Amino acid sequence: MADIKKMIRMDFEAYFADTERLYDTTVEQVAKDADIYNENYPYTPMAYVVGSKKLFPALEKALETAEIGKQIEVTVPCEEAAGARNPKLVEVYPMRDFHKQEINPYPGLQVTLGNRSGIVASVGAGRVKVDFNNPLAGHDLLYKITVTEEIEGDEAKAKAIVELNFGDPAEFVFEFPGDKVVVTLPEVTKFHQEWPIARFKIVSELRDAFDVDTVEFIEIWSAAKK
Repeated sequence: MADIKKMIRMDFEAYFADTERLYDTTVEQVAKDADIYNENYPYTPMAYVVGSKKLFPALEKALETAEIGKQIEVTVPCEEAAGARNPKLVEVYPMRDFHKQEINPYPGLQVTLGNRSGIVASVGAGRVKVDFNNPLAGHDLLYKITVTEEIEGDEAKAKAIVELNFGDPAEFVFEFPGDKVVVTLPEVTKFHQEWPIARFKIVSELRDAFDVDTVEFIEIWSAAKK
């Protein structure tokens, strides 16, 4: 089995380049200083498979040569990020549509209408304007990234893939018998609503990272002791 992908952990700060306003970070104190702290978010360096193309191309290219412990800055132009804003994605709804759902709309509120998520842009005269554009659309972006470590070893890399796509990998057990990756699943996956979607992402990344065609899941159901 050939391990063909480099895996890292990194801290990052993501800004709107035109205003230098922070909108995302893995660093707790930075989030607090910018008043975007979320107590439910785990502020730890993020695991990432370099070359997995989950980031903007400019970031992928920068990570290929990034040195551990050295902060790099990368600007991603609007057209290479979320693209330009589309005015047709700003729509107006009657206030009663929100009251039917017991929603009191206000500017900045994230709402879901039908199968689309948007942000309330304005409220007035019985109407609510909702912006369905990607929040990053229309902006150049600035990233400050520090690679904190390169993840070494098959098990550590497999756990990092689970962490990236699902959550705590502590109870997952991995084996690497040459031509496949075997994963013994913990109890939590039997009932977790997000597991079915996460499973497909994990399979894809395990295949890519370890250059195998087969990922085998073992699910154990034990009878309760009498």
